[in-house]
Amino acid sequence: MSVYTSVSSSELDAFLQNYSLGDLVNYQGITAGIENTNYFVDTANGQYVLTLFETLKTQELPFYLELMAFLNEHGIPSAHPIADQTGNYARTLNGKPATLFQRLQGQSALEPDARHCESIGLALARLHMAGQAFRLRQDNVRGAAWRQRTGEQLLPLLNPEDSEILQRELTGQAEQNYQNLPQGVIHADLFRDNALFIANKLSGLLDFYYACNDCLLYDVAITLNDWCLQPDGAVDFRRARSLCHAYQSLRRLTAEEKNAWPMLLRLAALRFWLSRLWDARFPKAGEITFQKDPDEFKQVLLQRIAEQEQLHVLWRC
Repeated sequence: MSVYTSVSSSELDAFLQNYSLGDLVNYQGITAGIENTNYFVDTANGQYVLTLFETLKTQELPFYLELMAFLNEHGIPSAHPIADQTGNYARTLNGKPATLFQRLQGQSALEPDARHCESIGLALARLHMAGQAFRLRQDNVRGAAWRQRTGEQLLPLLNPEDSEILQRELTGQAEQNYQNLPQGVIHADLFRDNALFIANKLSGLLDFYYACNDCLLYDVAITLNDWCLQPDGAVDFRRARSLCHAYQSLRRLTAEEKNAWPMLLRLAALRFWLSRLWDARFPKAGEITFQKDPDEFKQVLLQRIAEQEQLHVLWRC
């Protein structure tokens, strides 16, 4: 949620004329995140978030916008997109596809405890179960083909030690078959800054722009790798048990999923190590930008490799 595309008050005023939301009162750029341009927008009728999509095209948006509306309407706390006066969720602003959303209230739990992790585990299970009825489909744009292609482009740019780690993990993951595991709609980016809480109660899930159809347990692995960490990247087993037990209280894992779990945790770490390496070496230009340290997820990957034999315990309920 950096600001790459500037929007003036007059441009925003003209954009808002297409909605029944009242006059513009105030707006402010949002600095967190790295993919899209986002503004808080206050009008006479309420508070909203304006997103300008920096990479997604208008024809690519229906899956994400319809998914957020669907989940909101099925009891999952996500921001519902706002339709304009013609019933469309997406318009164009300064040459970019743009959408207004409900502004969800609350704060991110950047230092979560076991209660936060339990709430996230329950929400993730509910999302996965509700998503089985969602009619649209989206392949994972950061799936196996992207990992292999991105890894091959990055390998020559890394130091010998990192190159060896990356090559070994790419080879190991290429030998896995996750297609026989339960599939469905996943969030694919449910980090701590993509969830909001009010007084320890989950109030919203954010940033669905990597959502796709993929292995459900992979989504749990991505989430755990951010929510349940010790400072050195090792798993905090107390928080991790809370997340996993809450998830499995609603959706029981299959034996095949439990067997795949350690490699899925490694896959989740690899995916974000790759994307952060790419962003660090090929940064976007922007008015306000924020990059994240690739080494954090290299360390998570190394810890998941070292912990491999211990990780099955998380699903013993």
